[in-house]
Amino acid sequence: MKITFLLTWADAVGGTERMILRQASWLAQRHDVEVVSVFKTRSAPAFEVDDRVRMTYLVDATTQIQRAIHNDALDEQTCRALAESPSTLVDPGWEGAFNALADLELERVLPASDTDVIVSSTPALLAVAATLAPQAALVHQEHRVTELRGPSGGPFRIFTPRADAVVLLSQPTRDWFANLLQDAAPRLEIIANTLEPGYRPLSSRATDTILWAGRLTAEKQPLHAVRAFAAIAAEHPGWVLRFYGDGPEADRIRREAAAHRLGSRVQVAGNSPVLDQEWAKASIALLTSRTECFPLVIMEAMAAAVPVVAYDCPNGPRELIRDGETGFLVAPDDTDQLAATLSKVMGDAELRHRMGEAALEHTARFEIDPIMRRWEELYTDLVAERAQPGWRDRRLRRMAAFRAQRAAAGARDTAPVAGSQSADVETWAATVQESVPGLVWSNAQLTRVEDDLSAADVAARNLAFAADALEAADVDFWLVPKPWATHTVGVAATDRDAAMDALTRYGTDRPAYGEFLDQRGRGLGVKPVIELPGLVAADRSRAVRVFEPVVTSGRTLRFGSVYGCVVEFWDESEDGTRLRAVRRTPVGYSVPKAATTRASAHVQDRRYPTLEPFTRTMVNDVDFPIDVVYTWVDGNDPAWRAKRSDRLGTAGASTDGTSDAAEGSARYRARDELRYSLRSLDLFAPWVRNIWLVTDDQRPAWLDLDHPRVKVVDHREIFTDPAALPTFNSHAIESQLHHIPGLAEHFLYLNDDFFIGRTVRPDTFFTPGGLPKFFTSPTLVDPTPISDDDEFNITAAKNNRDLLNDRFGKTLTQGLLHAPYALRRGTLTAIEQEFAEPFQRTMHSRVRAASDISLVSSFAHYYGLITGRAVTSGDLKVGFVNVGLREHHARLDRMLLARGHDVFCLNDFHNADVPDDEQSQLIDAFLQAYFPVASQFELGSPRNRRCTA
Repeated sequence: MKITFLLTWADAVGGTERMILRQASWLAQRHDVEVVSVFKTRSAPAFEVDDRVRMTYLVDATTQIQRAIHNDALDEQTCRALAESPSTLVDPGWEGAFNALADLELERVLPASDTDVIVSSTPALLAVAATLAPQAALVHQEHRVTELRGPSGGPFRIFTPRADAVVLLSQPTRDWFANLLQDAAPRLEIIANTLEPGYRPLSSRATDTILWAGRLTAEKQPLHAVRAFAAIAAEHPGWVLRFYGDGPEADRIRREAAAHRLGSRVQVAGNSPVLDQEWAKASIALLTSRTECFPLVIMEAMAAAVPVVAYDCPNGPRELIRDGETGFLVAPDDTDQLAATLSKVMGDAELRHRMGEAALEHTARFEIDPIMRRWEELYTDLVAERAQPGWRDRRLRRMAAFRAQRAAAGARDTAPVAGSQSADVETWAATVQESVPGLVWSNAQLTRVEDDLSAADVAARNLAFAADALEAADVDFWLVPKPWATHTVGVAATDRDAAMDALTRYGTDRPAYGEFLDQRGRGLGVKPVIELPGLVAADRSRAVRVFEPVVTSGRTLRFGSVYGCVVEFWDESEDGTRLRAVRRTPVGYSVPKAATTRASAHVQDRRYPTLEPFTRTMVNDVDFPIDVVYTWVDGNDPAWRAKRSDRLGTAGASTDGTSDAAEGSARYRARDELRYSLRSLDLFAPWVRNIWLVTDDQRPAWLDLDHPRVKVVDHREIFTDPAALPTFNSHAIESQLHHIPGLAEHFLYLNDDFFIGRTVRPDTFFTPGGLPKFFTSPTLVDPTPISDDDEFNITAAKNNRDLLNDRFGKTLTQGLLHAPYALRRGTLTAIEQEFAEPFQRTMHSRVRAASDISLVSSFAHYYGLITGRAVTSGDLKVGFVNVGLREHHARLDRMLLARGHDVFCLNDFHNADVPDDEQSQLIDAFLQAYFPVASQFELGSPRNRRCTA
């Protein structure tokens, strides 16, 4: 039997690569095995491979220019051009590493292969194999938590029916595939990962060492480990926390350890080629990931007789750890509980020994031979099936079934699939449609159509739904504060049946839906509220989320379950003195019954009962006013254009060293972005106080100038030297923003092409103590001096760099992401005083010049960082699209479908390859779809009439 494994990087240091190569080595003892790696990134694989395994690399990525390894017909110039061109086999949202060169090599190798079985190891490679190797039996091995993959899992919704088998590591992931594909599902198997064969040293568990192993990435959350260790380090003075692995978080670990004065007690040891020996030196294994499918580090630690403390994240830790027996599972992201659990194990040697021995015994089921025989049997079965008549027909039937499912899903905007609901639900749906006019079917749910609601409005309405239901049934409840825009209410567990009955009865004549939540807060499936009491989860779930879905008339914006109100069922502690919450509240996981004095809290225009401790302002609350400032110009305004021509000449030519890019029409082009940026604020940032629009004697015709939260400010009101006007330089205008009369001390500065993509909180941009956060870009400010070839944004960044280096001896190397800039007036005032000469020079530049500083889009943030007035942050999902480049346009579709960015920017550089009119049409269509709800700031809009009445 010939078996071909596909890897993106066979030489990478990762769990997927380790398991594939281990499997290939075992099978190569009696089969013809090849590993095809799309890219070669180092001289040799990171893991040992049997000599009988043929390793085939297609593209050499070890040099600056990628080269085809086995295709001498491609010269360097051709390889460069292909490597710089996007892949047509793999969407960049699935995997960004692929390119046209990789496509060419895969198309050369796979269709000509005579392999019996081809095994893909990522969703992108599943797409490749299904497209290029239909002649082989296709098996996909999934090594991650598929249901949480996001865009990278896109191929599963297209190509999985073309596979003959999909092999998973956990039951929840298998259930996800079965639910997604139904009759179109191929063979779905669960086969565990294996331990490395051979001798493994065992730990004595007496070394006072906590070991954390894995890639040092944000997904693995190593900083949580440092913070938890810091909280208990003083109680356990002999213990150390040691990290094995490499990655971008290494320096942050060191800085975090230094901030807690932990010194050498936190050690970043890099990669180890003998990690099994390192486990033997550890007493506790620690895992802090956001998600883990089947973490090898847990299995290897347990095989060394080391107990494990891990976040109970989806899905792997629970598959491996028997909580309280072989280790402990901790609520995800709860560093306090993590610290307490670690302290318990560190302080109890007998517990460590008992758990370590149990862990070792538990790993016997992961020995290599039995598990590899299951793989061999699967491949043998599939090859036998492939030889039988009708093999291709069975694939085609799966594909046809899947397409039929997708077509049915698309039809659900008019009606649900016939027979897909019980008779009771169909009767309920018919009754609700008769009693509530204007409902439509959207996402297989009866849905209200409304075009004047923000995210906060929908969340408040769902809170009101739950409150009305509970009040009508005299069920006591209290509002529980949440660090987001949605709402939660608590109900005593003893009133659970009454509460569920109340929600069910209240939803009988409304388009009301709900879903039970598991202990991690994940939904267990949306159903009409009337069905909830009959579900199995009703007996074990401690929380249910209820909501009425809303969609806009154009169907491009939908508010579904994520904006629902969560009803939690709180029980009492064993001693009866405390009420225990389901999830952590601002005052902890429980509230003393003595502190449950009732109070009230406002949500929009309604008061709700709550507990007195929840009415207090917490030290980590951001409760100061935050304004938003825009600078805006209508470059299509004839009067403004005439003013600019009079001042700068008909061609707008500059004589002060300004680059051509600074004078391009793109600098001043108006495409109504401001309207949609304001819509984004109104939809997703209701906490903003006032909005200040800084203009040159211009007013958007659609803007309600009498709105109490909108303030239009002319340049003449803020420039300290009138001689600097008129100006056409955004750097100059930005240097005067802190002179706006009445502007809050804390504000966000937005270009009009910045948009809020989903609900964000004030603490996204400011710390509770009022420090602005800023978000660095991977784009580097190169260390060279300013040259004539630099564009205006580069020269400003270099000026910022040089000024700060001259003053403080510190050099900045990164620009900032295209995202809202958090600022303080006091910091800008200090800069104006301390850097008077470059400040004045920038103010007096009428167009962007090589001598400018970019005050509010870099300088203030790095000055603030150096002087203790600002902090860096990585907690923002930022999207960027250059609409002038055609290759960026596919990003717009993905952004609209996923709505997964906190903020995004639609920019148009001067070097566009898309005509202006096409850009305008594209932007207009996208923004109308993303932000269909006219804001309260637009004259005559429904929200304007309602919010200003």
